[in-house]
Amino acid sequence: MPLVEASVDFAIMSRFLGRPVTDNDLAGQVAFWSAAGYDYIPVTAGMMPPGGVNQYSQISRTIRDVVLRDTPDRDDEASWNLEQRAFILSEADFEAFPWEEAARVDLDRFDRTGSFLPPGMKIVVMSGKVFTLSWLLMGFENFCANTMANSRFVQRVVDQVGRIQLDALRQVGALPHVGAVWIVDDLAFGSGPILRPAAFRRFIFPWYEEMAAVCRAHGLYLFFHTDGILWDLMEDLIGLGIHALHPIDPTCMDIEKAKRRIGGRVCLFGNIANDLLAEGTSEEVADLVKKRLKVLAPGGGYCLGSGNSVPAWTRIENYRAMLDTALLYGRYPIRI
Repeated sequence: MPLVEASVDFAIMSRFLGRPVTDNDLAGQVAFWSAAGYDYIPVTAGMMPPGGVNQYSQISRTIRDVVLRDTPDRDDEASWNLEQRAFILSEADFEAFPWEEAARVDLDRFDRTGSFLPPGMKIVVMSGKVFTLSWLLMGFENFCANTMANSRFVQRVVDQVGRIQLDALRQVGALPHVGAVWIVDDLAFGSGPILRPAAFRRFIFPWYEEMAAVCRAHGLYLFFHTDGILWDLMEDLIGLGIHALHPIDPTCMDIEKAKRRIGGRVCLFGNIANDLLAEGTSEEVADLVKKRLKVLAPGGGYCLGSGNSVPAWTRIENYRAMLDTALLYGRYPIRI
């Protein structure tokens, strides 16, 4: 019964291994993912990795090093973090933005990661963020308002972001150690889609159809992450040809209902609530893991992991309890 995570914080990796693991320590990252029981390591291709905006992403480096080159407070997080500041509010901003620098792909990172992989372990390419990056660059209110007031401007930004993300995926999709692509893009709230489904179909999904085509061309599995209630977008997501959907958000979706409705069409990933990993006991975590395995794993089509990612505030003993219980009880035939 495979384990899955889109992202694990370096602080958790460090606590798990008992030594520091950093962004540049690729050998340490491979050692963590392998020792924890995963058969892959996620590596980002494109402007932004899963999770929130951080200093390591290509888009953050571009903003600090090019857009804010001559700005005294360029290293202050509030100056470069897209979650705190928008950079493309007008056509002039679009023209001035250093897209070429933002589009650079660190192919060496893939090569070096591949050199550390033990036999049977693969790279999962983390991609997507077409919607998220577009509205972060424009500012959320500005983005939403312009879907109606100036849709051509929105389309221009989305297409530029989509083109960069797609080109990055094309550069790494055929690499020998790559086994799957994981599109990450939050499309929904706890109440439903962030935009009208028609807007996603117009602006966003065509780019994911292109990414899915790259996966088919190279024989790669395709996974998709989005939080929120997804029923209004479910057929669109499945129609992309995804093999798995993550995380069936435990704050607002019932994964047992999802298993009944779509379990025969896509694999379900995740769903162990992050609040429980942070605030519960190891026994409570183990009990929930066993419940998920008992109901969801028979017949296949379920991979266990957190309800989003594994942030620094996760209790390491709870994270270990999740892994250990899954590895103990998640072998077929399922007997719990």
